[in-house]
Amino acid sequence: MTISEVAEVTGTTRATARRFLLTLEQLGHIRNDGRKFSLTPHVLGLGYAYLSSLNWWQIAQPAMEDVVQELQESSSAAVLDGKDVIYVARVSATRIMSINLSIGTRLPAHVTSLGRVLLSHQPPDVLDEYLAGIVPNKFTDRTKTEISALRESIETARLKGYALVDQELETGLRSLAVPIYDRNGHILAALNVGTHAARSRLDEMTTRFLTVLLDASRKITAQLPN
Repeated sequence: MTISEVAEVTGTTRATARRFLLTLEQLGHIRNDGRKFSLTPHVLGLGYAYLSSLNWWQIAQPAMEDVVQELQESSSAAVLDGKDVIYVARVSATRIMSINLSIGTRLPAHVTSLGRVLLSHQPPDVLDEYLAGIVPNKFTDRTKTEISALRESIETARLKGYALVDQELETGLRSLAVPIYDRNGHILAALNVGTHAARSRLDEMTTRFLTVLLDASRKITAQLPN
């Protein structure tokens, strides 16, 4: 990105953006080709530092591997970051989905099962602010874009304890998510499993898939430190 592009995206002046960019370049996180700035591999250290501080990930991985082994579908964990969910853990099945998901992937929270579970645990004023601040894109013909419909989906996730998203992010992609709680009953992250609509019926996801996910979530919580 150019200095002007960075300034526009971050909402700062061009002079402020330039100072930040030069500092990051001096630290080795970005490089400059004379006009545009780009990331260097050194920036990965920032992400690793965050992930390595998440002790629950070491606990979650075996449980997620069990989910993948049982269901033969990929499993991910994510946290809420602003208007997005960010993937902080993932165990992939051998099946290939067209959407490319990995640790660090960001997606709009309202259109994902992970995001709806996380949003369902937010205080009412925080949820109101979130919904007031988004302009939902229509990813597929099934994507909910009406704020009232999104609020209802999030409220349903709160009442049921899980969120099921059927082909709203990508045609053919179904996803089921449940919360991961810490030992004090506060939400820590969300755990999901994704599958193709041709492989899994909706009723199967809310029975067999849900049972496996809830069991994994409980195992993770039980092994967390007090």
